[in-house]
Amino acid sequence: MSATSRRELATAVAGGVVAGALALSAAGQQWAGVTVERRAPFPPVAGALSGTDAAPLVPAAGLVLLAAALALLAVRGAGRIAVGVAMAAAGVALLWAGVRVLAGGVADAAADLPGFSGGDVTSTAVDVTVGWPALAVVAGVLAAAVGVLVAVRGRSWPGMGQRYERSSAPARERSAEDRADDAWKALDRGEDPTDPAPGAPVDRRA
Repeated sequence: MSATSRRELATAVAGGVVAGALALSAAGQQWAGVTVERRAPFPPVAGALSGTDAAPLVPAAGLVLLAAALALLAVRGAGRIAVGVAMAAAGVALLWAGVRVLAGGVADAAADLPGFSGGDVTSTAVDVTVGWPALAVVAGVLAAAVGVLVAVRGRSWPGMGQRYERSSAPARERSAEDRADDAWKALDRGEDPTDPAPGAPVDRRA
């Protein structure tokens, strides 16, 4: 494996792990506070939306990215293209989810909170916490970039165990039966099995 291939593979794995971790971290935080005004005599109701509530695709994409980062070490060739496409798709999902929330698209999620819908509701106010959806967008950009890198370059990266394939099996010591078999094969070829192999040192003490 060349130095460039090692760097690219390490970058892709690290990028997938970081993007997945950012997505999962953001999903567990509060993305929006919601306040519902209701007709008298009902008091207002306040609640909060987590990233999972506001954008269910975010934790799902985070898990996909972590699994894909590990898969990069196990698959080769065309399999890496499929992993890259999955990572890019997860990145696009994160981008869409984060931008949608930042643009105010959380009304449906707010309506699912207990007491936040019904005929007595007069108005709903949503206060979006910008930082966490923005973090999902950053994770999406990173994941999409890594996915493109893997899809374009990943097929040429060797697997993690390839460089050990030839050296992993220890050399077996030749037995007397092996040497006898070699001698018979040499005789069949019309060769003298007692002649030293080419390049072997010759004992000149005799």
